[in-house]
Amino acid sequence: MADRKPIIAGNWKMNMTHLDALTLVRTLSYELHERDYERAEVVVCPPFTALRTVQLVIEDEYLPIGLGAQNLYWEDEGAYTGEISGAFLKSLHCTYVIVGHSERRKYFGETDETVNKRTHAAYRHGLKPIVCVGETDEEHEAGQTQAVVERQVRDGLAGVSGEQLSELVVAYEPVWAIGTGKAATPEDANETIGYIRKTLASISSDAIAEGIRIQYGGSVSAGNIAQFMSQSDIDGALVGGASLDAKSFAMIVRY
Repeated sequence: MADRKPIIAGNWKMNMTHLDALTLVRTLSYELHERDYERAEVVVCPPFTALRTVQLVIEDEYLPIGLGAQNLYWEDEGAYTGEISGAFLKSLHCTYVIVGHSERRKYFGETDETVNKRTHAAYRHGLKPIVCVGETDEEHEAGQTQAVVERQVRDGLAGVSGEQLSELVVAYEPVWAIGTGKAATPEDANETIGYIRKTLASISSDAIAEGIRIQYGGSVSAGNIAQFMSQSDIDGALVGGASLDAKSFAMIVRY
């Protein structure tokens, strides 16, 4: 995988009160050791209400764990009830923000156009976007996987510079595998991620695309992570349910 350091990110979704989050991140810090952080970059993405709590634990206890958010709005401030801006996330020392997760697309009307707006907002505030792409079950069965992920990459990253792309993380998450217990085969996931990398090269350069980390997400567990990480183009994982248990998540980080 070239010189790309794997990135293992836990997406807690709508789970964990701020007190639960405090317990989880502290327990995770007990489970992980220096060699684990050397092996992979570790990131947690709590809900908005727990970001401040997790930030303080990470900073007060000098934990080498990155902090990410699960979404952001594309405006910096204003009359947008219920939204969170990149400026707010940056003030909490977030490094990453997830953009375009399939659950946002499915339940909240996310489109490639709004993904693009959010991605540009992330860069504007010095946040590194984790841009999610992936096909539905119907698209998968119709053989449209490559066409779907190519469109999502091209439209979602329109206008993003080569320099900005060097800070990008892409998460390939086949929608049919998220929360279902079904995972793509490591070989199929690697093939699609390889195609995503080719698409990234076509909008930038081979050198830039070669440096971009592309994760796999979708029913990732301690039992299957090693198979995914053995593939040439897979640079980590975006982990859902398994990231809510410190021991399980630590086992994934070690893969």
